[in-house]
Amino acid sequence: MIVVETIDALRATRRDLKGRVGLVPTMGYLHDGHRSLVIAARQECAHVIASIFVNPTQFGANEDLSTYPRDLPRDLAMLEAEGVDVVFVPTAAQMYPPRFQTYVNVEQVSQGKEGASRPTHFRGVTTVVSKLFNLCQPDDAYFGQKDAQQVVVIRQMVRDLNFPLRIHVCPTWREADGLAMSSRNAYLSVEDRQAAVTLWRALQAMRTRYEQGERRAAMLQEAARAVFATEPRAALDYVSVARARDLEEVETADEPLLVSLAARVGKPRLIDNMLLPYHLNSREGATAVLGVG
Repeated sequence: MIVVETIDALRATRRDLKGRVGLVPTMGYLHDGHRSLVIAARQECAHVIASIFVNPTQFGANEDLSTYPRDLPRDLAMLEAEGVDVVFVPTAAQMYPPRFQTYVNVEQVSQGKEGASRPTHFRGVTTVVSKLFNLCQPDDAYFGQKDAQQVVVIRQMVRDLNFPLRIHVCPTWREADGLAMSSRNAYLSVEDRQAAVTLWRALQAMRTRYEQGERRAAMLQEAARAVFATEPRAALDYVSVARARDLEEVETADEPLLVSLAARVGKPRLIDNMLLPYHLNSREGATAVLGVG
């Protein structure tokens, strides 16, 4: 496995890779969800490039950039064990040199949900991902469904800017009790870790109502709020019921939905989501319906 820290070294290494190249962008502190992305890329591509970069432009002024969990030696060992060919580990100065002033802004699908709670977040995501696409020149790129709005935003950017690559959406990996795996779970105290499963319980309540025939968004949202009302340690930020293909909020469901939510549990702010009907929460289903409008 080759570890490169500069753009020049990455480009030189990329020129030597023959055949299909898959990219797995990460911010490090890797878990089994990241591992699943690497495994998918390894199965389908001749070479896999992973990036580890805690991207400052996607953090707001009062967010956790300085304390975001990091463990580079552990991350590199995991990636090497999974057969990654190249790991790009740039500094912020490499990615954003002095007088940097160009950003990529995807407008409509970045509004609402995470875009409302974190107004500058997606501009930072699309800027760094577009730079990684440009530098790595992948044929395929792999993202997790847990960041579903991010997937839709990136797919829109790929279409609009004519990037010649395919976006793959891999299912959310969960702990045994249903909590979505996240690097930020490391912040959770023992008590907050127990409370964090409220996000999954709320999604399950929405699924149950949907499978019982409920199609009114307000009633699905009420099912989630009722679950949060039972857990004082979890403060709900938003609960969304939107069309999976374009993230437009709906009043009544008549096509595949993305139900998503965010909550503060102790220190960290956690997000989770589910596609309805539930069978769409597979790699093939999520890839087929998220952001195809």
